[in-house]
Amino acid sequence: MPGIAGIISETLPDKNKMELNLMLHCMMHETIYSSGTYVNDQLGLYAGWVCRKGSFSDCMPVFNEKRDLVLLFSGENYADKQVMDALKRNGHTFDPYNASYLIHLYEDKGDDFLKGLNGSFTGIIVDLRNEKVLFFNDRIGIQKIYYYESDEAFLFSSEAKSLLRVRPRLKNIDLASLGQYYTCGCTLQNRTLFSNIFLMPGGSAWTFRKGSNVKKDYYFKCDEWENQTVLKKEVFYQKLRETFQNILPRYFFSKEKVGMSLTGGLDSRLIMSCADHQPGDLPCYTFGGPYADNLDVRIARQVANACQQSHHVLRLDRGFFSEFPSHAEKTIYITDGCLHVNGSHEIFLNRLAREIAPIRMTGNYGSEVLRSHSTYKAFCPNRELFRNEFYDYVQGAKRTFDNIKLKHKLSDAIFREIAWLLSGRLALEQSQLTLRSPFIDNDLLKIAYQAPARARANNQISLRLIADNNSELIKINTNQGVLEGSNSTLSKCSQLFNYLLFKADYYYDMGMTHWMAKLNHTFAPLHAERFFLGVHRLHHYRIWFHNELSAYVREILLDERTKNRPYLNKRSLEKMVYHHIKGDRNYSNEINKTLSVELIQRLLIDQG
Repeated sequence: MPGIAGIISETLPDKNKMELNLMLHCMMHETIYSSGTYVNDQLGLYAGWVCRKGSFSDCMPVFNEKRDLVLLFSGENYADKQVMDALKRNGHTFDPYNASYLIHLYEDKGDDFLKGLNGSFTGIIVDLRNEKVLFFNDRIGIQKIYYYESDEAFLFSSEAKSLLRVRPRLKNIDLASLGQYYTCGCTLQNRTLFSNIFLMPGGSAWTFRKGSNVKKDYYFKCDEWENQTVLKKEVFYQKLRETFQNILPRYFFSKEKVGMSLTGGLDSRLIMSCADHQPGDLPCYTFGGPYADNLDVRIARQVANACQQSHHVLRLDRGFFSEFPSHAEKTIYITDGCLHVNGSHEIFLNRLAREIAPIRMTGNYGSEVLRSHSTYKAFCPNRELFRNEFYDYVQGAKRTFDNIKLKHKLSDAIFREIAWLLSGRLALEQSQLTLRSPFIDNDLLKIAYQAPARARANNQISLRLIADNNSELIKINTNQGVLEGSNSTLSKCSQLFNYLLFKADYYYDMGMTHWMAKLNHTFAPLHAERFFLGVHRLHHYRIWFHNELSAYVREILLDERTKNRPYLNKRSLEKMVYHHIKGDRNYSNEINKTLSVELIQRLLIDQG
């Protein structure tokens, strides 16, 4: 995915320049990318960037008028017009559509400019006046920065593979982190899968000066939001509504075309209810599965029509299955394994979305921020999959997960679930296009922390926001059967019916128990799944591992290299693959994680 990389070292400049080019080469995943370098031998900085051509960051490096300040920036910042106007009054010239104005914010405000940044990003300020390098990231840390420290150098990159490329001795999977990966779906506490490589915490401001050690500070900590006064329900609602309406124009401000990624849920609809677009100006699309139009597609089409916008269905087709090995490998390689192979459809679909618009507006993270929704759990896979000595790490990961739960429920969703678990999906999406979500805007998050507890316990606030902004949209049912007047008997029946369909779709896929798999295998000729399969979900990896992708599963997991990994029980793995493909057991979770780990091993560790 686009990002930054580099080396801070006071020795061996020629070697550093060579290694910087190798690091950047690892990040050039698409022909739509551009890249470049900035080198300052005096400060010992050897840095570079990769970005999508035409994106917000495609203006690096940025200098101030005196050329004594330099900015390298990856990601996006969402600022109001008043910020640009103030900079112009101060005599600065810049392009408001890209990151060029950010260097002038630093010029006027110094390090305090970090507190005004709003988005998902990483960046470097080279302050030649004060002979320092300031290294920073966004408040959540959703844009990952991997780093490695040694006596001779500090190495950093948006992608771990860049560090592995120039420091081969780091090519070791940390077993405690691997236990977390199997149990929690990701690594925890700013660890990575690789020994001695770590993640920069969110809200960091690290300063490097020649001849001294790095000074690691924070410009933001979550207790700034947690310690606010809780508002009364009506005051909170009015403030939330005003804030959402005020911030939304920031996310549609662009010289590039913006497309709206619609679902059948509440969050993308809330954006549509407030978006101020002329008919036909905002192309909308929905991701669809290979079977039939799911509820997301059918409902999103109604929402787009109600807003007088075009609507497209971007569908997983047979080409996805025939090219799955390539998609799976790219998913693991681009995200450094942070997204599992059961997220491989994302690269396929987001490529299609890029053809409609290079910027994708989405309702991602709305349920976590506004409604306390979370699917983040620690779940130990089948013990038989592992050798006994490794299973201790799996159990230890569950204990660690339970012990680090944050005291504030919203902080738990933002700084654990979004930052650790969901960032892998974002990395893959952003490898294809620019993804924007107003639900992690600083101003909105700050207000969300002031919500009374009951306001985030259900859908009522979201429903009211939609109704007050566009009364037509609230008349359209959601994919969970929720709509205005949802306390009526008819609405409750609709919600129950949709909930049962959702659960049936889930339990027929990844959630199927072994006894259900046996039953399904026995009655397979009846094809009961045709009544609900694909009604909600667009991907069905249990079924695909059993059918369309079974040859790939056998090829990778029954290979001797895989079976002889020191953490796996060879015989149990063979048995799981056999029974899952036969269809009388469900080992989709174990297959998904082990496929992912094996591709990490082959693509990031074993390859030179």
